[in-house]
Amino acid sequence: MTPAEEPLLSSTSDDNQLRFHTSHHQQLQHQRDEESLDETQSLVQEIWLENKKIWQIAGPSSFARVAMFSLTVITQSFAGHLGNRDLAAISIVTTVLISITFGFLLGMASALETLCGKAYGAKQYHMLGIYLQRSWVVLSISSIVLLPLFLFATPIIKFTGQSEAVSELTGEVALWLIPMHLSFPFQFTLMRFLQCQLKTGMIAWLSGGVLVVHVLLSWIFVGCMRVGITGAAVILDLSWWLSVVGLFSYSVFGGCPHSWTGFSKQAFHGLWEFFKLSFASGVMLSLENFFYRVLIIVSGNMEFAEVAVDALSIWVRVAYELGAESNRGAKFATKVSLLNAIALGVMFSLLVMIVPDKLAMIFTSSSSVTKMVHELSPFLAITILVNGIQSILSGVAVGYGWQAPVAFVNVGSYYIVGMPLGIVLGWCLKFGIKGIWAGMIIGTIVQTFILVIITIRFQGENEAQHDSIQVKI
Repeated sequence: MTPAEEPLLSSTSDDNQLRFHTSHHQQLQHQRDEESLDETQSLVQEIWLENKKIWQIAGPSSFARVAMFSLTVITQSFAGHLGNRDLAAISIVTTVLISITFGFLLGMASALETLCGKAYGAKQYHMLGIYLQRSWVVLSISSIVLLPLFLFATPIIKFTGQSEAVSELTGEVALWLIPMHLSFPFQFTLMRFLQCQLKTGMIAWLSGGVLVVHVLLSWIFVGCMRVGITGAAVILDLSWWLSVVGLFSYSVFGGCPHSWTGFSKQAFHGLWEFFKLSFASGVMLSLENFFYRVLIIVSGNMEFAEVAVDALSIWVRVAYELGAESNRGAKFATKVSLLNAIALGVMFSLLVMIVPDKLAMIFTSSSSVTKMVHELSPFLAITILVNGIQSILSGVAVGYGWQAPVAFVNVGSYYIVGMPLGIVLGWCLKFGIKGIWAGMIIGTIVQTFILVIITIRFQGENEAQHDSIQVKI
């Protein structure tokens, strides 16, 4: 080989090596792109499948819950067209008194969900009916203990600063709504009894039917015949008990042949254990529900008390209607549920900001109330978004059995941070209702932030324990 040829051969060899490395690099890059694409497609598929699972269970359950909540909203809307005082009275009863007992008994009913879920998973189907009957005993006794809230509603409401006229009418409405309160132990437990067996479709159909009947009765008797606020309360009682009769009939008369085997004396065994299990859940949810109800109570001390009560009751009710969905799930399900909550929260918040006057007209024909509702719409929009996220995290807490620590979080966030801050902003700094609500929102944000930390920490610990067990095996 001549020296003149060496550079040419060396150059050719270098070119070949360069082409080889370039081709190999392109193949590796193409392989990485394909793997990345596969991972993205896999993640999208997982999210889609998880969404389907969530909505197959949560969809009918959420519809049923919103339908039952809507009974009160419809009654309020008809009462609002009777007069400001009528709307104020029924708003205080349903948004404050009923909500306190509703939250506590609904929380207690979650104990039945825990027990029935375990029994159903262990294929001890007959125990579901026994747990159901046991919950009837415990929750019925608890509902009777809570009756003084209704029997002494007038002096209680007067003590909070409401006017004489509003307090007297509120006390009268409270007495008429005692049957609705007494339906909760049966309605809540029957729904959970059926949900644990994935009979959510039946619950949704029944709740939708009750809603239609309630609208018709309210339109005929309150809207057309003008039977007044007492008639509106009686119709609300009948609608809730209609739901109870429907759920009971389905459960007992053939709808659940394996889980309902008849009434049993075993229902009276282990009542104290059931009470202890359900009490923490009851406290957790009642503290959460009562927090925003304080807005309705303290608004009676503001200027234009009846208008303030009416406006706040409309927005608080709407906020909880739109944020009523509470799903539980594991780590991935939690993320997907949160994405759903954020998307729905943004959508409904925008709706509230765009058409606040139209929403207010559903409940009242008073221009002063409509004006205040319009002014408070930004606060509602923020509340809906935060409550949507917070409700998912609270559902996760119940699913993991963190009721006791979350109860302490609620007390700290709501009553140590939110309420004092609201009082300072509302009264000391003279921001009025807006200042009080701002304090409440800050309390809810603090609670949501703490729940995020708890969820990340506990799920991380559970994952670490699971990995440790696998290593030992």
